[in-house]
Amino acid sequence: MSTSAWSSAELAAVEAAKARYLAARAAVNEAVKRPGDVSASALALAGNGGTWLPRVEAVLAFSVKNGWYETGDARITMLAVRAVKLDLAQPEVRLTSCIDSSAVVSRYRSNSKPIPVVSDNGDRHRFESRLIYTKSAETGRRMWILVDEQTTKTC
Repeated sequence: MSTSAWSSAELAAVEAAKARYLAARAAVNEAVKRPGDVSASALALAGNGGTWLPRVEAVLAFSVKNGWYETGDARITMLAVRAVKLDLAQPEVRLTSCIDSSAVVSRYRSNSKPIPVVSDNGDRHRFESRLIYTKSAETGRRMWILVDEQTTKTC
């Protein structure tokens, strides 16, 4: 659907959902740098929730357990709207993004040395994300919340 076919309400929803997506991903980006110091509540306040938040928490717990942290920043190099559905009980915006993690380095907390990583799937990944407009358990206010994100391929 081209943006010219969207109503003003859909355009407003898209802009608000994109802003929340960027805030939610930025909070995760910072959390992996200090995985033992970030609460689920702080991540939720930034807009992380649904099935996505427990997956983020699992990554952070794994990093803490293994004495790992990350340096560098993952960058969102593309962000596009796949769908806008405002007529649902919980209005929804679906996004596609490309995230470049080439500047991210996983390190051992004990000595800050890089963790040897063997991967053949590259540094740029495409994600399909779903945000819903619902009441936040943290604030009691309605807001856009990133509830699911799946990697689909490289970009």
